[in-house]
Amino acid sequence: MRRRLIVGVMGGGAADRRTTELAYRLGRLIAAADWILLNGGRNCGVMAASAQGAKENGGLTIGILPDADRRQAAPWIDVAIVTGMGSARNAINVLSSDVVVACTGGAGTLSEIALALKAGRTVILLEFDVRSAFAGQTAAGRLLLAATPEEVIAQIRRLHPVAPQTHPA
Repeated sequence: MRRRLIVGVMGGGAADRRTTELAYRLGRLIAAADWILLNGGRNCGVMAASAQGAKENGGLTIGILPDADRRQAAPWIDVAIVTGMGSARNAINVLSSDVVVACTGGAGTLSEIALALKAGRTVILLEFDVRSAFAGQTAAGRLLLAATPEEVIAQIRRLHPVAPQTHPA
């Protein structure tokens, strides 16, 4: 008897319609291939959509929840694993997956991509240009770009102005 492939589907809890439609279709196809779908388990965004697609096509779904409360699970999750670990559960998501598919998401999804690559997992980006995940951070001024070390220092000084200090020569 062969072990079934576990496909981790990662993506944002706050996802637009296009992303949730893709996640739903992906879930259906994972189930049709007789693979197991694993995701973050919550009842929102990519997690809910992919689980719904898989479940409605007869698939098995596993949700690795960040909370210590099973009630946060999407109704299409068959096996809800509560961790109480918050974002640290992302390591469980990727280490328990044979392959990781990353749908559009934010910092949490990016951490899952990085952890998966570090663990030697293959990551497939589904219509997810990872640069877009940083757009909100860039607009908010929390993600800056510098071309030289001198620019880094100038940006730090703009962000954290201090009174000039005299240093002994």
